Amino acid sequence: MRLATVPWKDSSSAAVVFGERVAAVRQLAGRDHSSDVLSLIHEPLTERELLQLSDLTSPAPSAWLPPIVRPPKNVLCVGKNYMEHVKEFDKAWGLARAEVPPSPMWFSKAHTALVGAGGAILHDPHFTQALDYEGEFAVVVADRCRRVSAERALDHVFGYTILNDVSARDVQHGRKQWFTGKSADTYAPCGPWVVTRDEISDPQQLNLRTTVNGEVRQDANTRDMIFDVKTLIADISAGMTLEPGDLIATGTPVGVAWGMETPRYLVPGDEVSVEIEKIGRLWSRVIAVSE
Repeated sequence: MRLATVPWKDSSSAAVVFGERVAAVRQLAGRDHSSDVLSLIHEPLTERELLQLSDLTSPAPSAWLPPIVRPPKNVLCVGKNYMEHVKEFDKAWGLARAEVPPSPMWFSKAHTALVGAGGAILHDPHFTQALDYEGEFAVVVADRCRRVSAERALDHVFGYTILNDVSARDVQHGRKQWFTGKSADTYAPCGPWVVTRDEISDPQQLNLRTTVNGEVRQDANTRDMIFDVKTLIADISAGMTLEPGDLIATGTPVGVAWGMETPRYLVPGDEVSVEIEKIGRLWSRVIAVSE
């Protein structure tokens, strides 16, 4: 099942995606509170409600809201989780040789950076001259859990989505930390929907491709992760209680602009697309910040 969050009147609504059409959940009696996908994690749709919604569809919106509008925490992110990206990252950072992390490198992005598919990525030249993309496979947590074993980790997954870990490389490099350069407004395009766990039997066998203006920049498979989804969930939950709706971005593969001999950063007018097998396509347009 594909679950999304769409504009609804002067607010938002959780929605079910039926092919090229969507049905807003708030149309149903007793579902006025269902404002985003998080509400459906807490209170799943019944078979009867799904049947009702299949008759209440409308055309898909041109721009979506992030599936989880306000996750319980900042977006949980992993750095350097694909070997070839480790090499390009460390070269760009000026290190003499690539250093494979012995354990997952966690950081976070502010949840206020989230924006939906079809939304804008803001280019503010006063903040950065090195705006970059990072296409990533993302996990949505199903329930409150702690000390999850790797063997049982996928039992705590609600579904999967796509996230673009947009980064201001000059800020990231200049400050020697990642939060500020990755948490600016619109730096976390996410969506367009969540595909529920039952639709993806193996999260480590999915093709991921990022394009800029139709040019392929990243082309990899989730099997190339250094730390797989099970390991990541077990690792982060060892000391942190995960909650329903928490978002975990699992790292980006090789091909970011920062890793190029002559970096080709994002500029106003660029169209960025991240496509992941069995999920769909997340698209964004880079626009200049108006003075």
